[in-house]
Amino acid sequence: MAYNELLADRIRCVLFEKGAGFSEKHMFGGVCFMVDDKMCCATHTDKKTGEDLLLCRVGEAVAESIIGQEHVIPMEFTGKAMKGYVYIMQNGFKTGKKLQHWLQLCLDYNPLAKKSKQ
Repeated sequence: MAYNELLADRIRCVLFEKGAGFSEKHMFGGVCFMVDDKMCCATHTDKKTGEDLLLCRVGEAVAESIIGQEHVIPMEFTGKAMKGYVYIMQNGFKTGKKLQHWLQLCLDYNPLAKKSKQ
């Protein structure tokens, strides 16, 4: 499975530093990070462009407020935008500070998120 292992390592480090208990699943062609058994964020590589993206689950209200900001695009899966999820383009998480910002938004939403039916 092709994904950016460096990005996955960076995410692991931030989640560990923030004390977030997490697990990992291979999904969406990358690594999905689960917090409290709920999808929090993931690595993703755009098949068309080859660009590494950060998938963030931030909730509908936050997603709607940040889509259109520089480096933030809707998460489209099977041609339809998924509510509450966004992709952050590479330049949007280039620095540690920027990556921490996006992951904090994910962690802030996580207690409100519903678990997937299994």
